[in-house]
Amino acid sequence: MSDTLASPASHAIEVKHSRFLAQAVPVESTEQALAFLADTARTPATHHCWAYRIGNDYRSSDDGEPAGTAGRPILAAIDGQGFDRVMVVVTRWYGGVNLGAGGLVRAYGGAAAECLRTAPRRALIDYRELIVQAGFEDTGAVHAALAAHGAERLDEAFDADGLRVRLRLPADRVDALAAQLRDATRNRARIGDNG
Repeated sequence: MSDTLASPASHAIEVKHSRFLAQAVPVESTEQALAFLADTARTPATHHCWAYRIGNDYRSSDDGEPAGTAGRPILAAIDGQGFDRVMVVVTRWYGGVNLGAGGLVRAYGGAAAECLRTAPRRALIDYRELIVQAGFEDTGAVHAALAAHGAERLDEAFDADGLRVRLRLPADRVDALAAQLRDATRNRARIGDNG
């Protein structure tokens, strides 16, 4: 299980008169990541190097720095800190001293890593939406099971056959909820994917 950011974060460092500002934000899509980049790149600076990871989708850019000295170290910082659904932009204001490839890797990767290390984290939880159907006689047992497993009721309706609840809960609790419903209703309640 990985984490994302609970809120945006930033960290600034100075290396041989060059200033580096790492800014990290939680993102849900490539479009969100690139919109943050576009917004950040409005700031006049020498380079805006970046990387994002959203599940198996990831990209990075050295933005004019020597190949492999900025974007990849930023991506390595994201992965090294165990983050997902995160965009990091490291902005550099050149200070007149060349840092060399190793110095650039350390500066960009270090700024990104420290930004993420000190950032507020939020666990990413995989949720599922399900439908539970049960007869009128099992309504109390269904409500008790949903409460016991922290299920969020999204919609609830009664019809001629009984209760129909659309719910959302962490994927790792689905089997336990299904077992409790099976036991509490003598296998009369039905649980299935919303769709």
